Amino acid sequence: MSAASHVVKGFYSAAQTADGGAILALLHPDFEARTAPGMPCGAGGVFSGPTEALTRVWGAVFAEYDTAPYDETWQETADGTVVVTGHYRGRARATGREYEAEFVHLWRVADGRISRLHQYTDTARWHEALAA
Repeated sequence: MSAASHVVKGFYSAAQTADGGAILALLHPDFEARTAPGMPCGAGGVFSGPTEALTRVWGAVFAEYDTAPYDETWQETADGTVVVTGHYRGRARATGREYEAEFVHLWRVADGRISRLHQYTDTARWHEALAA
């Protein structure tokens, strides 16, 4: 496992235990998240900086869902991008409905910290779990 993949692996461990402090510690000061348009909770879009991403993406999602990303396949491209596929699994807190949504994450690491995330996921699965 490359150094970049090792850093990214730390994100999945932190997310699976909902450890916001550990997530923040892994993010570069210039971190940028590009998350899937249509994500519930206002969590879809472009977010700059570790605090904004933690609050508006992961914090917003964790408030509405008991969920985590589970990594399944790993690839590293020639330019150092770490490509991870897997599934988000969990349940919506308000409805108790379970869901599973496939994802692809494209990660960049700089100076030993995560500098960029580009996320693709099946947002319909997320919304179905929230539906009354």
